[in-house]
Amino acid sequence: KALIDRIVALQQQGMAEGLANSIIQGPLAQLTQAGRAGLQQLPPEKREATAKAMDAELKKFIDENAPYLKDKISKALPSSSSALLDERFSEDELKQALAWAESPVSQKFGLVTVELQKAVAQKVMAEVGPTLEGRFKTLNANVAKQLSSAAPAAASAPKPAAPAPKK
Repeated sequence: KALIDRIVALQQQGMAEGLANSIIQGPLAQLTQAGRAGLQQLPPEKREATAKAMDAELKKFIDENAPYLKDKISKALPSSSSALLDERFSEDELKQALAWAESPVSQKFGLVTVELQKAVAQKVMAEVGPTLEGRFKTLNANVAKQLSSAAPAAASAPKPAAPAPKK
């Protein structure tokens, strides 16, 4: 139990923030993409101000919700992790895992892993960025075309009857 508690404490340092960011960023990426596509439909003189307003809303959402998620994750982590670690690891394995997690090499490895992910992401995006940008533009154009072709049908649909006047 003491070994598990120490491992869970080490996990909590980075897991709550990382998981909270992951949970928030998933839906926001889609929303941001849709918002950027929507900006292209605006008159050019309104795009920059609208983009800034959208960015402010996104930042506000993250600032308001990330601490809430981190708190919930921090509270759920001990019981969830403790049960899983107790079920899947022997005492000797927990000692080994803890020794590794607390070692300077592990700390250094964790920092290098973050830098490695950034470096790989930058390299890949430098290579595929223009291709993806073109594909996103095509996707946006296709979606816009579908929306515009659906719009006239919706406009010509019969309107609901007005409510009867009150007597």
